[in-house]
Order: sequence, then structure tokens, then C-alpha cells
Amino acid sequence: MAKLKTKILVIDDDPKVSWLLTEGLGSNFDFLSATDAAEGIQMVSTEKPDLILLDIKMPGMSGLEVLERLNKMDKRPEVIMISGHADTKFVVESMKLGAAEFVVKPFDVREVEIHVNGVLERVRLRGEVDLLKQELKVRSDYSNFIGDSEPMVRVKGIIEQVADSELTVLIRGESGTGKEIVARQLHALSGRKKAAFVKVNCAAIPRDLLEAELFGYEKGAFTGAHKNKQGRFELANKGTIFLDEIGDMPLELQSKLLQVLEQQEFVRVGGIQNIHVDVRIICATNKNLETAIDEKGFRDDLFYRLNEITLFLPPLRDRLEDIALLVSHFLDKYNRQYDRNHPSLSVPAMDRLTSFAWPGNVRQLENMIKQVVVRGDEGIVSELILSADRQPAQLVTAAASQPPVAVGVTDGSEPDFSLKTRIGRTVASEEKRIISEVLNRTNWNRRKAADLLQISYRSLLYKIKDYNLNATK
Repeated sequence: MAKLKTKILVIDDDPKVSWLLTEGLGSNFDFLSATDAAEGIQMVSTEKPDLILLDIKMPGMSGLEVLERLNKMDKRPEVIMISGHADTKFVVESMKLGAAEFVVKPFDVREVEIHVNGVLERVRLRGEVDLLKQELKVRSDYSNFIGDSEPMVRVKGIIEQVADSELTVLIRGESGTGKEIVARQLHALSGRKKAAFVKVNCAAIPRDLLEAELFGYEKGAFTGAHKNKQGRFELANKGTIFLDEIGDMPLELQSKLLQVLEQQEFVRVGGIQNIHVDVRIICATNKNLETAIDEKGFRDDLFYRLNEITLFLPPLRDRLEDIALLVSHFLDKYNRQYDRNHPSLSVPAMDRLTSFAWPGNVRQLENMIKQVVVRGDEGIVSELILSADRQPAQLVTAAASQPPVAVGVTDGSEPDFSLKTRIGRTVASEEKRIISEVLNRTNWNRRKAADLLQISYRSLLYKIKDYNLNATK
């Protein structure tokens, strides 16, 4: 296939300019011409030129006014100004308005060719830089999906296998496990990466507004609908739509979503015309959809259509070996963000982290490390974990796709053999013993004891209260 020539639009009231350029450079470029400003602006929209050669002085609207109009367009082409006067005022004003070059009449066509090639090369280099930035962002986003445990290696392998397919993906897992990160990575590694990634949280939008938000509406469809509005599916055309918390989608909307999945078309609220879209759908949920189907809260045909590829994200308690990597990542992230220099956590602090059940998963760990960095005190780890342990709901349900599993709880008929629970109790017992010993050594001088223990004074007071320590014991 022959390579398409670069399309250049010449806007000049003198037709000889366009003729001269076409005769001299027509073998290298495809020239279009407009002899007045209005025609030129219209051709920018219809012909989509790669570059514009624009005369400054024209009857009616001047070239500078045209440039101002072009600046209001999305992603306008680069502009080279042409003038019969090398007036510094015109040159400066043109450059302020974003012109790439300035050519003075009369000109040699080879001189124009040099200017054109220079501008096109800069455009090409900017494109390469933008693409590199996009690729780096993808890698950065993926770097947030941290872990080299066996469950995480398995998940990453599936992401790489299915990302560039058109299969619908259902991401399942508890809140805080990183479902949105996975969805964005699937998009970023796909052929749709240059198009839009549109997120919709089905649980966060009121059910009576969700249909209009997803599919748009026609003017007059309801009170306040003063004009047509595109929905999220139209905005995601050629790209990816991420339906988070799909398990909370109202039953009456599920049939309309099924139509989009099967036919790639829908009707706006209040409309009669079918709208076709080319969208890849990725969904996520922390709910047990099988139970929802049994309870008539989710359509089984929609479930099977969404379930082309299912990704189960493991809870943090099932990949505790990743905690050290996550802590290191979050320390680095928030040290840079808040201009801090908090060092790595001590062994006792890490032991507390790896013996905790993490009901809030990675999001909970991240928030904890953020507080450690901001407040400059790793003693917060124990405080926050003890505070979390006091919450009424101490059972942690397993991933939505798995049968519920209670962590560290028994029915009383047998001893609790949970390794994580036993380790947690051992760590707490040893911490209590050490604190008591140091307090006795310092004759209960709490500030001196805090210095020896290398924790904050406030943290020590908290631990004394929590472990019910006093000087008489």
C-alpha cells in the first residue's frame, strides 16, 4: 500500500500561492486550498489537514483571527504563518498565538519545504514522547499491582494472556484488593489503549439515574432533560468501559446491559433510535453473584455472558509474603509525596503487619503506611491494628467467589490452630513482656522507657493502657 502524503491546507486569498506550492512540492505533499478565512476554517473540520499554511493579511477575517479560532479546536494542526511583511509585531503576535513558524513573501518553495519538514519532525517527536509517557504510565500503574507470591504471579499471567483480546472480563475479589488497577491494566495492554477508559461505579449512582448515566438521554425525556446527552457507553466507544460493583446494578437495567453485550447497541432514555457502539466491557464485584442469582437479584444469562474470563484477586491475608514489598512501595510513594524520609519498618512492626488478617486488604495497608509516614511514628501500626481488632465485625469474609472463611475464630469445641492467630498472640505477649521489663528498669520513667524502646511517648502510653500495665505488677 502506497504511503499517504502529508495533507497541507493553504489559506490565502492569493490563489497563486497555492498553485506555486503545488507545482513545486506537489510530489511530496498533498495541497488543499481555501481563498478566505471562513472557507479555511470549514476545511480544517472537514478535511483534517496535517498542517496549515496561513496568510496573515486577508479580506475580512485576518490570519491572526483565524489562528485564534483554530486554537479553540481540539488538537488543531500546526500552523505556519505567511506574510508579505516581516513586521516584528506580526511575528511576535503569531508566536504568542501558537504559530510554529513564520515565512515571508516572496518565498522560495524549497525554503517553505524546510520549514514544513522541520515542523512535521517536531510533531513526530512529540508523538513519540507522548507514546513513551503513556507506556511509562502503564508500567507505573502496573507497578502498583505489587506482589510476587504465587497467587499474584498467576493473576498477572492471566492479565497478560487476555488483555489484548475482546473477551469480557469479570474481576472478583474483596474490596481493596486492586480490581480497578487490574481493569486499567487490561485496557492499557489492549489494542484499545489509545481510546477512552470510562469507569462507572454502579453502587455510587442512584438507581433512578444509572440508566441515563450509562446510556444517555434525549431532550425532553424527563424533567430537566433540556438537551441530548451522551451516556458513558457512547463516551467509551472504541475503548473500554469498567462497570465497578456490577452486583449492585438494578435488575431492570441488567437486560439492557445484556443487549449491549450481545448486539453492541442500545437506545437512549426517551429515544427510539438504536445507537451502535464498539466497547469492551470489564466488570468487577465483591459480591457473590451465584447467591444473588439464587435470590433473583442477578440475571443468570447476564452472569454467563459476563463470565467469559474471570479473574479472582486474592485477599491480602492469603498472600502475606507480599506485605514487605507493599510496605516498601508505599513508604517510597508517601516519602516522596509528603517530602519525608521515614526509614523501613522495624522487625516487630513488620511482624505485627504479617500477623494481621487485613479485612480492608491492600487499601487498608496503604492507608496505614501513609499515616506512619505523615506522623513519623511506626508505633501507629500497633495502635491501628489494635483499634481494628476492637471493631464489632471481627470476622473477615473470603473473596466473593469463595465460600466464607472465618479467620482466627473457632466454635469453642476445638483449639484454634490458625498459624496467623498463634503468631499474633505470641507477638503481643512478647511485646507486653518487653515493655513491662523496660518500665521496671526505668522505675516507670515513661519518657526514658519510650526512648529505650524507640517508640513515641504517646505510643507507649497507649500500649500501657492496652496491656493493662501498672507499677504495682
